[in-house]
Amino acid sequence: KVGWYNAVLQPAFHLPYSDDTLAFVVLSTPSMFDKALKPFVNKERLKIIRDPVDQCISHHLSRVKEKFPDQRVDVMFDYEMLPSRKPKFLAQTAAHVAGAAYYYQRKDVKLDPWGKKKIFGVCIHPKYGGWFAIRGLLLFPDIQVPFLEQPAPVDCVDTEEKRIELLEQFNFHWQDGRYRDIIEVKERYSEEQKAYFATPPAERFRLLGLSQEAQ
Repeated sequence: KVGWYNAVLQPAFHLPYSDDTLAFVVLSTPSMFDKALKPFVNKERLKIIRDPVDQCISHHLSRVKEKFPDQRVDVMFDYEMLPSRKPKFLAQTAAHVAGAAYYYQRKDVKLDPWGKKKIFGVCIHPKYGGWFAIRGLLLFPDIQVPFLEQPAPVDCVDTEEKRIELLEQFNFHWQDGRYRDIIEVKERYSEEQKAYFATPPAERFRLLGLSQEAQ
């Protein structure tokens, strides 16, 4: 429910819907790369592709909207900004309140070792660890669900030591991706997918077999 999200944030970040409005947080799992992105790129090869992942997600979520012709469905993407340069929604907070993934933050560590350093939080999924992404929010403004019960996210990094290790790795060594394996995972990105996301955006077209000219 939108109210779960608004309840934990300052008014500046509130979503402009009533508290009982139904919303879905959309995650991509490791298999998204092979099952959605590569087929999308092959199909759209002759069209202008600016950002393959963003356009692939947009394509699939617009198809979801088409399944509900009689409903108003609002879509927000994780990369969208308001004119104020604030994100349209805080993806990790949304995932946490929906019970999709646990958002580990500095406040989850009792004996904080970081002093004045800025420490960013990170979501961990009980099945995929850090090998997933939060892609968007689907809102159904005309559907009110006052009796929906809030599921708690699975606290899968449940010791102080592990939480410190997670936040250290994410904040200071994120490039090596070790934070993603803070728990034992059922599935992770393929080597091809790791290479794709490790490549600067401008050079990713080559990996997908797209020339810069076509793009």
